[in-house]
Amino acid sequence: MAARIADEKKGVDIRVYDVSEQIKVADYFVLVTGTSRPHVRAIHDEIHARLKALGERHAPAEGAELGWWVLLDYSDVVVHVLQPEAREYYALDTLYGECPELDWRAVRVPELAEQQASQAV
Repeated sequence: MAARIADEKKGVDIRVYDVSEQIKVADYFVLVTGTSRPHVRAIHDEIHARLKALGERHAPAEGAELGWWVLLDYSDVVVHVLQPEAREYYALDTLYGECPELDWRAVRVPELAEQQASQAV
């Protein structure tokens, strides 16, 4: 769901890695690039608001005030929203590149389908 929301907010190079075998604190990492500080903040704000409306809670966001690299920890899923320079510098894609990558576009998200259906009526 976080990847889809980021996509709707025009996030760039969205990737979801299954890190469950490499890291014991999370199952998935969602990586998304925002093109500027305001864009990173907008993606963070939208993910936070929409998932909160669905009852999902995260630990306090890290990095939100700077908008360089914002981390939202939903326990099983950790969302990283980074500016291009931060994504290149920290190289999380390389660090977790050997982890299986999830085709997030192929995953059916029931809550999203219900929202879209109710908006169509």
